[in-house]
Formats: sequence, C-alpha cells, structure tokens
Amino acid sequence: MALSILFAGLGQIYNRRYFKGILFALFEIAFIITFGEFIGLGLWGIFTLGEIPGVDHSIFLLVYGLLSIILIVFAAVFYIYNVRDAKKQAQAILDGWIPPTFKESLKAGYDKTFPYLLTTPGLLLLIFAVVFPLMFAISLAFTNYNLYNSPPRHLVEWVGFSNFTNLFTNNLWRNTFVSVFSWTIVWTVVATTFQITLGLFLAVLVNDVRVKFKKLIRTILILPWAVPGFVTILIFAAMFNDEFGAINRDIMMPLFGLEVPWLTDPTFTRMVLIFIQTWLGYPFVFALFSGVLQSISNDWYEAADIDGASRWQKFRFITLPHVLFATAPLLIIQYTTNFNNFNIIYLFNEGGPAVQGQNAGGTDILISWVYKLTFDTNNYNMAAAISLIIGLMVSIFAIFQFRRTAAFKEEGKL
Repeated sequence: MALSILFAGLGQIYNRRYFKGILFALFEIAFIITFGEFIGLGLWGIFTLGEIPGVDHSIFLLVYGLLSIILIVFAAVFYIYNVRDAKKQAQAILDGWIPPTFKESLKAGYDKTFPYLLTTPGLLLLIFAVVFPLMFAISLAFTNYNLYNSPPRHLVEWVGFSNFTNLFTNNLWRNTFVSVFSWTIVWTVVATTFQITLGLFLAVLVNDVRVKFKKLIRTILILPWAVPGFVTILIFAAMFNDEFGAINRDIMMPLFGLEVPWLTDPTFTRMVLIFIQTWLGYPFVFALFSGVLQSISNDWYEAADIDGASRWQKFRFITLPHVLFATAPLLIIQYTTNFNNFNIIYLFNEGGPAVQGQNAGGTDILISWVYKLTFDTNNYNMAAAISLIIGLMVSIFAIFQFRRTAAFKEEGKL
C-alpha cells in the first residue's frame, strides 16, 4: 500500500501483479504529462480569474479551473482505487492467495469491469453535459460578471455573496424579486391546481357508467394535447390582442361594449395565462386519471352502495385515494414543471407588460426573468444567483413531496 501511495502501480508490481501495476503506472505518467500543465493553469485561473486585463480572459480561466477540478476528482478516485487494490492484494497474499496467471487476470478483469465499461460513456456525458454546466452557473453566481464588467477588456472578480445580498437589500432588485417570486408561487399553485382539478372532474364525469360514446368524448377532450403548445400559445396571444384580437373585437365589444386590456394590464394578463395553462395542461391529467379510474374495481362501488354511501363519500373514500395513490409523483412533477414553465410566459407576452420600478415584466416568473437578465441586459451574475435559488427551491420542494408520497406505498396508510 505504501508503494502505491508513492506512485500508482508500484504496490501491484510488488505483489507480482505486473500487468496491472504497469498499466496503473502508465496511466499516472500519461495523466501527468497530458494534464499537468493544464491543471496548474486551471487552478491558478480559478483562484485569481486573471491578473492582466486585456490579456487574461476570466471566463476562460474559470472554465479551465472547473475542468481541472473534475480531472483532479477523476485522478483522486483512480488513486484511491489503486491504493485500496494494493492493500487488498497484499492482505490476500498474506492469507495464502496465489496470484492468477496473465490469462486468468485478463478474464477476471474483463468480467468485473464490463458493466463499468458500458456505463462509463454515459457517466462522462452526464458529467460534461449536466454537472459541468451546473458548476459553471453556480460559480458565476459568486462573481461580478455583467455587461459592464466583461472580459477580456475587464477582469471578473469573486464577490462572495454580494449578488444574493443585493437581491434583498437593493431596492430595485428587492422589489423585483419579491414581485416576481410572489407571482411565480401564485402562478404555480393556481394554474397547476386548476388543470389538475379540471382533468379530474372531466375524467370522473366521462368514466360514469351513464355516459355514452366515451371513446369519442375522450378523443375530443384530449385534442388540445395534440396541438403543439407553442402554436396554441401564439393563437391565444393573437386572440387576446387588445386592438385587433377576436376576444375584444367579436365578443367583448359587441356584447358588453368593453375593450379589456388583456396584454397591457398585469392582472388581466395573469388571468389569461392561468386560463391558457389550464387549457394546455388538463388533457394530460385527464388521460392519466382516466386510466387510473378504469382500474378501480366496480365491486368497491357496489359495496359502498349497499352500505348507503353517497356519491361524495364514494368519491372521497374510493376514487380520490386510488387516484392520488397512483399519480402523486406525476402530480408533483406538474407543479415543479409549471414553476419553470418558460414557454407560455415568454411566447404569450414576453413576460409583459412593463412595471414601473422593476426590471422584470408584470407576468415574468423567475425563469423568464433569468432569461431576460441573461440575454437582454447581460446581468450574468444576478441571473446565475437567481437560477441557484430556483434550483434550491425546486429541489427542496420535490424532495420533500416525494418523501411524503413514500407513505402512499401502502394503500392502507392513505
């Protein structure tokens, strides 16, 4: 073990596992030659983010540093495995174990490493497509990277928790954050609850034995799901246009003599957005609940009829528990999805209308606000800070709710 700590593979060679020892040693030598200089530059860059404006590019140095950290983690995992392997083999030799031949070693190594060989490409893709971008976004949340402080002309600096402090101390950022966050919560809860309630109501209604032509009705009710969401949103945006939209021109004016400011008043815009999301979201919930309802045995309802149960009691104690038991995790996903539902907010009115004293629109939710901060005003640091807050909130909510649904694994605990 001591030899393997000194240099990878020496312990295996001492244990007469020559092929494995040479392979480990070559791997360490190749790693040092290939990545040694890069890791040195990366570690220097991530700590300093550059020293000479116009020459050092802080963002590139940050990227090099994050990649260096990932490479160091890979090397540490390999080195720990190398040391533990040497110690395990030495202990086995003391217990009388005889090292296998080269051919036997190859066969045993292939059998043991085959699952890892299959999963390694997926692991690497996950690290560089998910973990690395996440690390980069988190890092930006602790810098002053914005439009007026962009490399290579300027150097980016580490500012600690200043961005998060500004969200709650600076009047502009605080007012905007409180307003956007409040609307995001209202939007998530109300819009999702409406689509779930409507989907459940229609599923129970269509599933009633007295309803005829069930297949036709189900097909009609699922049709909104068949139309691409962005097409539906753009059509509704045109229909609710204040000046030439069909709602004002053909309905509100002829019948009530009113021109409702659907796109210029935040309250009316929010009402329309909730209506559109209910229209877009209920077909999936309806299809989901319809399948669950058909799996409930009629014997339960017949027994309830014999006991004199009312329709409400049968729904409350038979239908609803079964539906929630089967669909609770998917319903939670509906809430977390709408929390970050960027498409409908941006496509309908780009988060508008504008609100005085804020740098976000009247219907912007957190994710659409982050988009504007990133691509419209280039406030990368604040966008990253808000994104980190969004990620924490969604993760905590999802983990909490999924842990709660663990109680539904046994139907008797409903």
